This record gives sequence, structure tokens and C-alpha cells, in this order.
Amino acid sequence: MTKIAITWRKSAIGYNQRQKDTIRKLGLRRLNQTVEHDDSPALRGMIAKVGHLIDVQDGQAGEA
Repeated sequence: MTKIAITWRKSAIGYNQRQKDTIRKLGLRRLNQTVEHDDSPALRGMIAKVGHLIDVQDGQAGEA
């Protein structure tokens, strides 16, 4: 499955609580932190909601 690297780049101060909650549910705790997730439609929806606060890099297909 394809991996996606998500990096939190901009503070959520001044944005509504739903966007702050989405950042937290993505597993991000601090600015400039990067997390990696498996690609899914639900994850893509979360990324779309907070795309102005994060950077996204598509990874390669994982090897098992």
C-alpha cells in the first residue's frame, strides 16, 4: 500500500476547533513534525480539510 508523509507546517491558532482536532487525529503533536500513514480515501478527506496547514508527500508502494 502507498504511504503518505504528512508534515505540520503552520500553526492552527486562529482556526476552528474541528481543524485542530483533525491535525491531532492525523497524529501530529508539534509544528514541523512528520508522520507517515497508509493512503486511504478517509485520510485524503482529512488532508483536504487541513491542506493549508500541512505539507503532503506521496511515497512509494511499500514492500512486504
